[in-house]
Amino acid sequence: MTVVTHDETHFAPPAEIAEAELYHPKTFVGKYIWSQDAKVIAVQYAITAIAIGLVALVLSGIMRLQLGFPHTFSFINPSNYLQFVTMHGMIMVIYLLTALFLGGFGNYLIPLMVGARDMVFPYVNMVSYWVYLFAVLLLVASFFVPGGATGAGWTLYPPQAILPGTPGVNWGITLMLVSLAFFIIGFTMGGLNYVVTVLQARTRGMTMMRLPLTIWGIFMATILALLAFPALFVSAIMMTLDHTLGTSFFMPALVSKGQLLTYNGGSPILFQHLFWFFGHPEVYIVALPAFGIVSDLISVNARKNIFGYRMMVWAILAIGGLSFMVWAHHMYVSGMNPYFGFFFATTTLIIAVPTALKVYNWVLTLWRGDIHLTVPMLYAIGFIFTFINGGLTGLFLGNVPVDIPLSGTMFVVAHFHMVMAVSPILVVFGAIYHWYPKITGRMLNDTLGKFHFWVTFVGSYAIYYPMHYLGFLGVPRRYFAMGTSVFIPESAQTLNKVITIAALIVGVVQIVFLYNLVWSYFKGKPSGPNPWRATTLEWQTPHTPPHHGNFGAELPVVYRWAYDYSVPGATEDFIPQNQPPANRAAGMQQAPGEHS
Repeated sequence: MTVVTHDETHFAPPAEIAEAELYHPKTFVGKYIWSQDAKVIAVQYAITAIAIGLVALVLSGIMRLQLGFPHTFSFINPSNYLQFVTMHGMIMVIYLLTALFLGGFGNYLIPLMVGARDMVFPYVNMVSYWVYLFAVLLLVASFFVPGGATGAGWTLYPPQAILPGTPGVNWGITLMLVSLAFFIIGFTMGGLNYVVTVLQARTRGMTMMRLPLTIWGIFMATILALLAFPALFVSAIMMTLDHTLGTSFFMPALVSKGQLLTYNGGSPILFQHLFWFFGHPEVYIVALPAFGIVSDLISVNARKNIFGYRMMVWAILAIGGLSFMVWAHHMYVSGMNPYFGFFFATTTLIIAVPTALKVYNWVLTLWRGDIHLTVPMLYAIGFIFTFINGGLTGLFLGNVPVDIPLSGTMFVVAHFHMVMAVSPILVVFGAIYHWYPKITGRMLNDTLGKFHFWVTFVGSYAIYYPMHYLGFLGVPRRYFAMGTSVFIPESAQTLNKVITIAALIVGVVQIVFLYNLVWSYFKGKPSGPNPWRATTLEWQTPHTPPHHGNFGAELPVVYRWAYDYSVPGATEDFIPQNQPPANRAAGMQQAPGEHS
């Protein structure tokens, strides 16, 4: 029977540039602390991001205690409640998800999946992590300064963010803004590395249209971040100047506590435009790597090539471009001209089209596949369900007449968390379960993994599904206490208690995940080089975990795309990207300089 593959070729062009000399550290500090190895830097990013993410998880639990059982806990007061809301949101979106997807998975997977020795600028890569760590430490320090962390809300809207009466108005807001600026500086160093490595360091035969979709997602998300983060950077600098030097970029003439302040002529709306010009691409800075990872998890575990690979690539590019044209749908309640509202509502609906194409292609990849319900696959399927749910509620909020009454309610919290919290976190877990064997050489415990998945998945729905209903009732978000309101029935408080109990259970079960990570590192079952029988290059390394330099004496040569699963006529149900064509040995001419 003839072997039929997608884009198999016999010829791989010769290398255009010579390999760069790698730095080989001699000491423990050089190897694991001031490391220039992208794999070590990836683990450093991941550990730091998960650690600060656990802080945000604890803050969310404290917030839920107040909402579910108001005035029960004396250590929660209105000021620190607002501080918890602010720090939880900013940590989760910026310091956890962005850093983990790009700094963690980006650093580990890009060189391995494109067939490179390392990132093209290893020293700059090392510096990017330490700048990120400094930004995290600045953020954490804001908890301990006089007045505590800022309580301005995670969007940091002026003028309220820097006026007296707002928690953390002195040191807290300053440390937050400076920390954001350093985060962006560190990311820019890392982001340039990711883009240049994908464009310039691919191994022979690895064309752009043979890249795994994981790399396409990280690559496009990095480009979005390089274009969007400057808007947040300049707004952080300008607000810092408003706060410390009395400039008036965002501060209009106003009276505070009966005193006319010196500000004059600034525009708070300008800050909102700058923030959301970053803020909506940020959704896709997190979502696009998740899309790519899910595509690969589904293909590997359905033993089937991804449906519509080129369509998936173009959908990623279309989503990236359109993400810069929808930011003001976050600002419908700011007094926007109705024609602008119509424009942004339209672009919001348009961006749903390439996103929906990706969902259809995931479902069609699953259709009639040889589905293996491994732990990574459970998380991938859970992501699809959750992302569809979150996307549908996004269609509500994308329309002006519906968004305006819902904008200040718990409906927005529910939608945002389904799309930007539960969905990407499910992908993070799936990716860790999938690539942990490559990182450590050991498998995570399967029973603990499935227990962790089901409690997390079902528990997340127990938290956020009822929250949509609370939003329809008109229950406001960001409020320390509801008080007594005619339009909010008693049942809303009962529902809040149920949500709080579910949230606490989901939070506590993450200890099982952390235990699994540590226990499996020492006692997990040895994984072997390719436990998932995957085709991509990271599973074809001569050593597991990969040594510095990744691929031994010679880099691999790529002869096909990343999705040759269940190929008719093939002896195995997968064909690695670096496996030569079957008739290669029968005298096919080698490329100049190619080794047999």
